[in-house]
Amino acid sequence: MKILNGPRRWIAMTAAVIILFITASMWVLPTQPVSGANTGSVYVIPVKQPIERGLTSFMERGFKEAEKMKAGLIVLEIDTPGGLVDQAGEIAKLMKGSSMPIVAFVTGDAASAGSYIALNADKIAMAPGTMIGAAAMVDGSGKPIEDAKLVSWWKTTMASAAEAGGRNKEIAMGMADVNMQVEMPEIGRTKGPGEIISLTHEEALKTGYADTIADNTEEVITWMNYSTQDVFRIEPTFSEKLATFLTHPGVMTLLLFIGIAGVIIEVLVPGFGVPGILGIAAFVLYFFGNYVAGFAGWETWVLFIIGILMLAMELFVPSFGILGIIGSISLIAGVVRAAYSTSHVAWSLGIAVASAFVTIVVVAFVFKERGIWRKFILNDSLTKEQGYIPNEDRDSLIGLVGKAITPLRPAGTMELEGRRLDVVTLGGYIESGSRVRVVKTDGTRIVVEEEKG
Repeated sequence: MKILNGPRRWIAMTAAVIILFITASMWVLPTQPVSGANTGSVYVIPVKQPIERGLTSFMERGFKEAEKMKAGLIVLEIDTPGGLVDQAGEIAKLMKGSSMPIVAFVTGDAASAGSYIALNADKIAMAPGTMIGAAAMVDGSGKPIEDAKLVSWWKTTMASAAEAGGRNKEIAMGMADVNMQVEMPEIGRTKGPGEIISLTHEEALKTGYADTIADNTEEVITWMNYSTQDVFRIEPTFSEKLATFLTHPGVMTLLLFIGIAGVIIEVLVPGFGVPGILGIAAFVLYFFGNYVAGFAGWETWVLFIIGILMLAMELFVPSFGILGIIGSISLIAGVVRAAYSTSHVAWSLGIAVASAFVTIVVVAFVFKERGIWRKFILNDSLTKEQGYIPNEDRDSLIGLVGKAITPLRPAGTMELEGRRLDVVTLGGYIESGSRVRVVKTDGTRIVVEEEKG
């Protein structure tokens, strides 16, 4: 073996030292992800539907899963027209109670209650072409609410959320109150009475209502200094998607119509068939959707079943309408309690009942020969074939002459053409054996008088 001398030995020794240094550094120095300095997985939760109880339940599930997995960041992808203020408040409480940082990424519109959710996040990112604001309260028909106390409360709530994030609370108040005047020198605008504030992505960035502009969620994650290699997206389950569809006001109205009409038609028309199956299925879907969405509890099912049983019993048990009234109240209470909005379900129930009533009347007329009402009508006939002799038309006896075979005082018996008939006089006495003439008949009553000459 040769021993290196001179420059070659120094080169070999230097290379060995460098290799040892690099190896030691790999053990001593901490390693970091290439695309992010912060550790922990990222959970992305879409907020892309009207804000109602179903969305709250979905987000509660997402937050619980993120906390269980010790996530480092939650990104809310927001694109919503708004919705129920009380549910937005529940979501805001959920966000404030989280130990994880939250970024609201506006991918479409953060309108109305959606802007309130965004303001409760730690950071707000917006995609180009999006907006935030227009948070004035409206009623079920879309008209602005003019209750001064309610508007003041909502305006204060919006301002509090903005101020907590270090944003100009006057702008948030202008989003909620149509009558306020707000100066926005950052964008050269002044909101006057009769207007409502909504900001584009550029305006939001200039006024501090957006912290960055990003084209996609990955950019937001990178901006927050997290790795894009450990991202989990929470998606609604099939049951949650179905519940969202079933709790749509239009679908709810249709289900209630089919349920009411189907069950009543099945009761009126004998034989368990298509109307009964469709009616029961519609009611099951109605309560299932509201149950999964978090609106309905087990008590709504109990009220519904009691109502159906009471209405069915009313058709067979005489109760002077008491069972029907109790059943109707129970059924309506179950339907109303299962829905997320009393006003919405009142409209849906009213339309469904009116439509079902018309349908039931038409079906009852078409199938009147098969209806349950035939159980209350005597349809048996007393025919000659069954041994019964019907009453004859006695008007044909008027004018005929026979003989009294018993004294008529004033009632008695006469013989007429070989037949014995019970007769009555006009009030006088006629001896037996006298000739008598039939002068009038009234049902089974035969009136006679004595034949003179």
